[in-house]
Amino acid sequence: MPAPTFAMSEYRVAAATCLLLVSVGCKPSASTSTGNTRITKASQSHTLHFTEVTGDSGVKFVYQNAREANHSAILESLGGGVSLLDFDRDGLLDICLPGGGTLTSDEQIGGVQTGFFRNLGSLRFEETKNCRLSPCQFFSFGAASGDYNNDGFSDVLITGYGGVELWTNQGDGTFIESAKAASIESASWNTSAAWGDLNGDGSLDLYLEHYVNWSFSNHPFCSTPDGRREICSPKDFEPLPDQIYFGNGDGTFRDATQHAGLRSDGKGLGVLLLDADDDDDLDIYVANDTVDNFLYLNGGHGQFEEIGMLRGVAVDDRGIANGSMGVDALDYNGDGRLDIWVANYEDETFALYRNDGEGYFYFVSDPAGVTSLGQYYVGFGTAAADFDHDGDEDLLVANGHAIKYPRRSSRSQQPVFLRNDKGRFLRAESIGAYFGASHEGRGLAIGDLDNDGDLDFLVSHVADPVGVLRNDQDSGDWFGVQLTGIKSNRDAIGAKLTLKTTKGDMVRQIKGGGSYLSTNDPRVFWGLPGDAKVEQLVIRWPDGGVQTIAKPAQRQLHRVVEKLESTTINPMIPNDGSEAGG
Repeated sequence: MPAPTFAMSEYRVAAATCLLLVSVGCKPSASTSTGNTRITKASQSHTLHFTEVTGDSGVKFVYQNAREANHSAILESLGGGVSLLDFDRDGLLDICLPGGGTLTSDEQIGGVQTGFFRNLGSLRFEETKNCRLSPCQFFSFGAASGDYNNDGFSDVLITGYGGVELWTNQGDGTFIESAKAASIESASWNTSAAWGDLNGDGSLDLYLEHYVNWSFSNHPFCSTPDGRREICSPKDFEPLPDQIYFGNGDGTFRDATQHAGLRSDGKGLGVLLLDADDDDDLDIYVANDTVDNFLYLNGGHGQFEEIGMLRGVAVDDRGIANGSMGVDALDYNGDGRLDIWVANYEDETFALYRNDGEGYFYFVSDPAGVTSLGQYYVGFGTAAADFDHDGDEDLLVANGHAIKYPRRSSRSQQPVFLRNDKGRFLRAESIGAYFGASHEGRGLAIGDLDNDGDLDFLVSHVADPVGVLRNDQDSGDWFGVQLTGIKSNRDAIGAKLTLKTTKGDMVRQIKGGGSYLSTNDPRVFWGLPGDAKVEQLVIRWPDGGVQTIAKPAQRQLHRVVEKLESTTINPMIPNDGSEAGG
């Protein structure tokens, strides 16, 4: 089937003057009633297939976890992430890949080169060294991209053991390292990070996760039953407290950890910024390893209350804290509310927490079909999206063991694709050779790499090349949106989008963070069920303004720019390379 034309439309958007505010207070309730219309799925067959195109893509990169040094350090277990960003604003997603590090026989820890690949179109990439990213000065893990200084160009934060690097995009194809100049300094073990406007001032803030207190001076000997040295469990180490940095609006930051009210007992691996209680500010969900997960509800000015246990998302249905790594949120049952999804460790169930609309969540992995996967997988990178264009969001998970000598399963494991069938998930079979093979999967990011309207993905492996997977699904219609904030943060993180169609409403949020050590395509895509027609797009911007666009065209990416001085919507503007409303 020929690829659809990837047309882009632009709208000049007027921010409404009213603010839509919902009370934070909630009552315990199991009700799932909502004013939204549930999507009616069409009775049609969708053929989904992913083709691995790594060899032809030009992306040649291997994450180095230093296992060859044979230290059996927990540092070796995390792997690396993937960041997708359009750094040169040519409309094509580029790729940033943390490289890992080295461990020497005399217990020295070093960094390696970060990989950066420019998208040439048609899923062809070239490694670009002229962007001037120097070799990392520490053992790197994560990559979080975002326009932190609101200048229109995406920047990248690299996280790792012993430091962070903030690569500021100069707009000419080059970056400069500016973590110290921006007052972001952390000598801790930094893992996942997430950008988002947490205090509502229009500037991006940063949530920075930390893991455990390991060092070569705190490196116990852990072993298998037959005496082989093994990577120790995170349970053998004390937690390290996370940090929050608030943006000052001038490209610098201040440490607001104490002001925000963060707990100090997490072992963070995944973080997601979302509006969990629908009160128009960003909350924080933290996936911790072997200790309770956190849900921080935002009081409105960047001060948070941690209520994960009270709201039902701290532990599993047995009351046990899991080894949580990857995280995302989706409206899996079409009721207009964001539910929380977590990829967990072996002997645990991947967790799906249903949002009841009253600020409480319920563990629904069993009734939703997730437990049919069994408990042999160790899940890392994960993402939710409508990959098959049938109108609801599916789930993708990269798996691989974290230790050297697992007894119940192998280090290499098959990835999992869970197809959403009316709110119940079924494992999809025969969707590509990559899914039939085993890998040591870690970071995963999704995005439309070839601009054909469906979502492809990249996955970082331990000691094997990064995988590039092209989505070749051959049915269903689609609709895409790229938002640019003006009064809101430029990335529009926190925006809520409702696509009203003849088959019902579909709700999305632009989230901060997610997956595991990775950053997804910032654009928003919907699949359209059956012969559904788009009637309206309703955008609720992070600053509270609401905008409605009537009958936007399908099978197009629409660029919508927040504009403040007008209260009307201009008609569609041809894509002439300009940026409306800037």
